[in-house]
Amino acid sequence: MLRGRWIGMLVLCLIVAGVFAWLGQWQLERAIETDPPPAGATENVRPLAEVVEPGEYLAEPLVGQRVETSGSWVADDFVIVSSRFNDDVSGYWVTGQLRVAERTSIAVAIGWTADRDVAQDAVDTLNEDADGSVVEVTGRIISDEGPSVPPEDDPHRIDRMSPAALLSVWHDVEGLEMYRPYLASSTASAGLTDIASPAPAEQSPVNWLNVFYAAEWAIFAGFAFYLWYRLAKDAWEREVEEFEDSAASETA
Repeated sequence: MLRGRWIGMLVLCLIVAGVFAWLGQWQLERAIETDPPPAGATENVRPLAEVVEPGEYLAEPLVGQRVETSGSWVADDFVIVSSRFNDDVSGYWVTGQLRVAERTSIAVAIGWTADRDVAQDAVDTLNEDADGSVVEVTGRIISDEGPSVPPEDDPHRIDRMSPAALLSVWHDVEGLEMYRPYLASSTASAGLTDIASPAPAEQSPVNWLNVFYAAEWAIFAGFAFYLWYRLAKDAWEREVEEFEDSAASETA
């Protein structure tokens, strides 16, 4: 084991183990939130522009944050989204494009209903009332759910609350800046029911997935030493066996 080759391999294992230990420490540092948001922070209504910018992803601690904004509804861009649950009851959301600046919009879930016809009546009412006047909207900001493939028998159906999917059916979208998350309004209109949107659960200051990754790196570091030990020991035992066989042959 004291030969140059094995000493060189030991040095290499030390370097590899050191890298693994550094990676484990890096994961561990990110596993513990040293400055977690205070309890109930999501219930303080904040201006939308302070929480997220157009085109940006919503940071995890801000998912469900109550925000407020103002803008005008874009006529003919009220879309029904299926497979929406309110207190475990399946139904529909009526959504709209709220133009919060000259070329900036956010998708808003306006209200819920269990009846498709009621949802369509709400769309008609909202289209009639969309005269460009400014409205105030307060609700929870929620991450994009991502688009889904519509069923073959209804290619225009939307089952996920995805601003990207809604953008594909909106009008006047050339050069439009979009918010990636959407806004679930606290107060419904046009005969719809308020969307059930409880406060998000308080987050643990410990990210257990990162803790698991840190433990993995520690195991890898230990395995590097074990691999060197096994290879060196096997080589040493093989040399001892060859030496004993050679000595036995000379004695015979």
